[in-house]
Amino acid sequence: MAEGPTPMLPVQGALIALLRGDTALKALADAVYDYLPETVPYPFIVVGEATETADNSHDRYGRQTVVTLHVWSRYRGYAQVLRIGARINALLDHQPLTIPGLDHIVTRYEFSQTLTDPEPPGDIRRLVLRYRIVTEQPPA
Repeated sequence: MAEGPTPMLPVQGALIALLRGDTALKALADAVYDYLPETVPYPFIVVGEATETADNSHDRYGRQTVVTLHVWSRYRGYAQVLRIGARINALLDHQPLTIPGLDHIVTRYEFSQTLTDPEPPGDIRRLVLRYRIVTEQPPA
């Protein structure tokens, strides 16, 4: 059995498809991106940085992909990003995820952090969320 390509791209695609397809999340955040556009209405979500490590078993190749999501808002205070983060967590933490070409084992919430943009006027709020997504190559 040969080890296949990295799951980072299919995992990113699966996350974006799930988040964009949820009507409750659409009601809370304008859009989901895999990059930060120059002009976009707030609030929005960016599927950001990822790391990947091997998680092989005796007979299967596996990976752990850790993905960081960013929720951006201009709402005064953190209530808006926290509501959006709660919906994201309901969609991802220990929930099934369809990833083309891979078996999804589990998605686990790791942490979140609220941040305020220090640049004047200081009106941008951000919630950083991190998830660990465990996958395996399906048997040949």
